[in-house]
Amino acid sequence: MRTNIIFLCVAVVAFCLAAIRREPSAYPSATLTAAVADSVDKETGLALDPNFMIVKAQCTSCHSPKLILQHRFTRDEWLSKIRWMQRNHKLWDLGESEKTVLDYLAKHYAPSQSAYSRREALRNVKWYKLEN
Repeated sequence: MRTNIIFLCVAVVAFCLAAIRREPSAYPSATLTAAVADSVDKETGLALDPNFMIVKAQCTSCHSPKLILQHRFTRDEWLSKIRWMQRNHKLWDLGESEKTVLDYLAKHYAPSQSAYSRREALRNVKWYKLEN
């Protein structure tokens, strides 16, 4: 019985070590393609662009970049979000960089029909009451 327990423990440890040593490429669904990896900042996940550093400085000093990544808005909707943050969360006046930030957001985080982006928000939903 004791031999069986020892054998089982050794097998579990060996299995765990083998799983840990697997190369990341062994999990293709969890890795980015080279083209995507080269166009995305590794730290924030935001799209790389000549204006990336301005956006990173203005936006991620207050909140996580995930708040940008999880939304898809038009330029006017992004402007509305900026105004809301200025009214309610003491966001400073972006000055001349506001146009740059809006250009970046409208270019990379606008509503998209791509299969690999967050779907657009539901509109004109007709809800119904569930019966018991």
